Amino acid sequence: MSRQSLAKAHQKIQELAWEPQYHEPYMKYGTDYTFRKAQKKDPLKQILRSYFPMEEEKDNRVYGAEDGAIRGNMFRQVQERWLEWQKLFLSIIPLPEVSAARSMPMLFHVVPNPELHNGQAIQMIDEVRHSTIQQNLKRLYMNNYIDPAGFNNSLRNFHNDYCGTIGRQFAEGFITGDAITAASIYLTIVAETAFTNTLFVAMPAEAAANGDYLLPTVFHSVQSDESRHISNGYATLLMALSDEGNRQLLERDLRYAWWNNHAVVDAAIGTFIEYGTKDRRKDRESYAEMWRRWIYDDYYRSYLVPLEKYGLTIPHDLIEEAWNRIWNKGYVHEVAQFFATGWLANYWRIDPMTDEDFEWFEYKYPGWYDKYGKWWENYSRLSIPNGHKPIVGEDVDYVYPQRCWVCMVPCLIREDMVTAEIDGVHRTYCSETCRWTDVEAFRPVYQGRETPNMGRLVGHREWETLYHGWTWDKVVEDMGFVRDDGKTMTAQPHLNLDPKKMWTTEHLKRLGPVLSPNVLFNEMSDAERAAFVADYNRQGPAGRPAPAPSA
Repeated sequence: MSRQSLAKAHQKIQELAWEPQYHEPYMKYGTDYTFRKAQKKDPLKQILRSYFPMEEEKDNRVYGAEDGAIRGNMFRQVQERWLEWQKLFLSIIPLPEVSAARSMPMLFHVVPNPELHNGQAIQMIDEVRHSTIQQNLKRLYMNNYIDPAGFNNSLRNFHNDYCGTIGRQFAEGFITGDAITAASIYLTIVAETAFTNTLFVAMPAEAAANGDYLLPTVFHSVQSDESRHISNGYATLLMALSDEGNRQLLERDLRYAWWNNHAVVDAAIGTFIEYGTKDRRKDRESYAEMWRRWIYDDYYRSYLVPLEKYGLTIPHDLIEEAWNRIWNKGYVHEVAQFFATGWLANYWRIDPMTDEDFEWFEYKYPGWYDKYGKWWENYSRLSIPNGHKPIVGEDVDYVYPQRCWVCMVPCLIREDMVTAEIDGVHRTYCSETCRWTDVEAFRPVYQGRETPNMGRLVGHREWETLYHGWTWDKVVEDMGFVRDDGKTMTAQPHLNLDPKKMWTTEHLKRLGPVLSPNVLFNEMSDAERAAFVADYNRQGPAGRPAPAPSA
């Protein structure tokens, strides 16, 4: 098929677009952006008769590789530590894909350009395909891996797990609030253009290093569609830039979208790559090194910075602070420690770190052992039940953190925690940018401008608050995180499947009830709250209690 004929077909498709005259369209998801001057071309101009054969070929390769993995018994050769973390990852990732599919029709209503609608429609099909092959990958893991517990009910697990709720708020960001903010800036301009580099390129490399050859096959098939999505986002961005009235909103949304993506994606993918691997070759790139290459150099320097020629203010400060959090403030390590602290509220097993892990972390992140080594030694010491409590109930020099109301990742960098009072409720935030998001960006008026379409961060968002006052055994039973015998827990703080070494809900009765830090925070007097915040800001690293004040 000649390129000329494809171009003609693409032009013909646009003639099928029309504005209905027989009713007033219902605008469920509006936008505060305006596109009065916009005339932007679809840079890819792909049509379905070329799209479907290409995707069919890719699917054939994916399913052929899966068949080969079964015949080659790949699942018994993959590192258990790696596959356990996939129980979390593969339970979350289909939701962002489905949300992305749902977000494309939001753009049909608000982007007045039939040429771009074609690309958005194809992206919608892409996203459905992605969620399908990812869920099929999870099904194969479940059917062939030595311990399917966690894979078998992960579709209903992630939304109420204390880690998975973070992913849920991230995915729902694609489909809530202002349509352009959610479906274009947050999804295509930042999430897909910046962070799929680590998600679908860096992470598959780590999977292969751990003997998992299927995840790279599936995820590279996904990533090859992302260039189309990136083009959709860039075309919409240029449309928005052509109207001066959008500049204020664009700059607001770039700050929100960048920071929220960093807070969630770096927390998750950084932990999977650094703590889910058994590959401790010194010449292997750390997550920080991958981030610097894929996000800082490839996205920030070659994509964002050139937008300055259009007069757009780029959030340089937030890019640098994200790097500062990863490299200097131990963001990924703090998150991994938090995930492991609450292992009992998860649905996968988390392997203790070994001397080889310690040596690698110290080599890649000098000073790591002094901050985190002792805590991981305690994690290993307390991993087999022997009359003691799970680590969350033992004195291991760790203060359970506050939740961030915006990104839902706890306030793990203690000195950065800030607070605000909204509608009579005191909220905590992991950073000044998350506070700004809730207090200023997600409001019906932004810097004096009416923004009625912007979303609100409301509802029952915090896992701890949902279970405040419950005993831990009842929490685990309510979430359904037990095995077939009704008492042995799905999660374990080790990889040993000997029943005598596995924790049951009976062991959890040694613990007191779950207490939500944010509920307790709201029950304090103003003076108590101020003292609490001052103490919290002095804590850490690694969640250590604040030093006693000098006499």
